[in-house]
Amino acid sequence: MHTLKEKVTEKLSHLFADSPPSTSPTLHQPQARSYSKGGKSLSSFFSYILPSASIDEFIPNKHEDDIKPIQSLPVRWKSKHFDWRDEPVDICAESGPVCDNKETLNTHKEYEDPPSGRSTSDSDVFEEAIDPHSPEKPKPNLTEDSSFISSDLYEFLQSSIPNIVRGCQWILLYSTLKHGISLRTLIRKSADLSGPCLLIVGDMQGAVFGGMLECPLKPTAKRKYQGTNQTFVFTTIYGEPRLFRPTGANRYFYMCLNDFLALGGGGNFALCLDGDLLNGTSGPCETFGNLCLAHSPEFELKNVELWGFTHSSQYLT
Repeated sequence: MHTLKEKVTEKLSHLFADSPPSTSPTLHQPQARSYSKGGKSLSSFFSYILPSASIDEFIPNKHEDDIKPIQSLPVRWKSKHFDWRDEPVDICAESGPVCDNKETLNTHKEYEDPPSGRSTSDSDVFEEAIDPHSPEKPKPNLTEDSSFISSDLYEFLQSSIPNIVRGCQWILLYSTLKHGISLRTLIRKSADLSGPCLLIVGDMQGAVFGGMLECPLKPTAKRKYQGTNQTFVFTTIYGEPRLFRPTGANRYFYMCLNDFLALGGGGNFALCLDGDLLNGTSGPCETFGNLCLAHSPEFELKNVELWGFTHSSQYLT
């Protein structure tokens, strides 16, 4: 009996001795630990059961360039059986947009707001210093240059004139620098337009003042007041433009003669110009409740302008 077993064992040993060795060049394969019980190795039983099996068949990609460490082989459970031949799982491909590369992540970071909520770039800092939301002052919509109207004064007067002429083009009907020194000429030029008109004058000390009239001016033979409650007077001697509207105390809005033009009444004229437009007077009056519009009650005129308003962009003087 022992002789037969020894012969079978010897034949099996010769059979496995003749099989070619594994050709894996650099793969470090785990060696099976020899387990013997009663002088018989576990490997001999394994070889007896699977005589043609080789451990190399369980390691895919025998080529040197494709060899991967066993610990890096992924596991994919398609069924109850474990398959070493499955390809590596591409986590980024399966997860979709959740997994981005570094370049994409950096791109997102560039568009994120900094924790402070303010941009740190030089151009943004410059824009914040400029304050792009600050309101721009309107540009004077004047057909000709004025000796008195600045951007601030234009903005003030534009908000004070009647609604019917707001946004209209300002037409210079008369100027002493352009048309000569004469009240009669001013009255004649006022007939070029009809509707509200603005009289603007100045004294030699730099004050700018005037009032709202109605064109064309109609001189009367006797002192007779004209105008409506849209009439007002203004001045700049208080540091910024100041407006005085009718108080309702009387209806002395303005009067016009060939040699005399005055606004307001009751105590004093708010503004009075003589026939040669060289001198004038100003004082408190009941019509507008104003103070003196000039630096002094009697003053020498620097210039006189009369402005009309029109919706037409073409006007010939």
